[in-house]
Amino acid sequence: MDKPAPQALYRQAKDFVQGKLVSGEWKPGDLIPSENRLVLELGMSRMTVNRALRELTDEGRLLRVSGVGTFVAESKPQSNLLHITNIADEILARGHRYRCQVLHLARESASMPIASALSLTTGASVFHLLCVHYEDDVAVQLEDRYVNPQTVPEFLQQPFGDQLQSARYLLQIIQPDEMEHIVEASHPSADELKHLQIDPGEPCLVLMRRTWNSGRVVTYVRLVHPSSRYRLGSRLPVTGAYRDS
Repeated sequence: MDKPAPQALYRQAKDFVQGKLVSGEWKPGDLIPSENRLVLELGMSRMTVNRALRELTDEGRLLRVSGVGTFVAESKPQSNLLHITNIADEILARGHRYRCQVLHLARESASMPIASALSLTTGASVFHLLCVHYEDDVAVQLEDRYVNPQTVPEFLQQPFGDQLQSARYLLQIIQPDEMEHIVEASHPSADELKHLQIDPGEPCLVLMRRTWNSGRVVTYVRLVHPSSRYRLGSRLPVTGAYRDS
């Protein structure tokens, strides 16, 4: 009898894992057996098993944490694309644990791209916050935020972390009257890979947001999300103009 083709073997490995997920034997949050264990159990090559796990991760069924292992993924949380939301509130509303790690908070000289985003001159003083937001100890968002000191002079004095997030603080201080959102798929940088604890090659969803108040840019932020752990979306009423188009 001819041996199954590599594609068939790969499908068998994928179907085996999916069967465990569908049956509920492996539940959301469970650490599944290691690749080595699956290789022995299925009698397949590591390359075959790795491909099955990699595709299931890309599909959002599994979550691979570098240096820890592979977990059964929960349904991807979705953040509202067109509203300013506080990620801590979203996570807590789902009944999950929230944690924030501040990596950097300081006054800096604005580079040309940052100065342009904030409508300032190159080299102008800006506030810079870099932090990682965690859901049940899994990194789901890297926040890279720049703030115009003229609009929020007390920003650096705030105790940002688990109890206070920058989005919540800024909305308490200044009510924005204009917003800009840009979303793109991006390959993460080496630092982003490290901060988000994701494997090289995993794409990220990046939301870039600017907010204005009284004609001045208050803040420019890049929110980087691993594509296997998060999604962005909105639901809006359809106006007559859209119906007629």
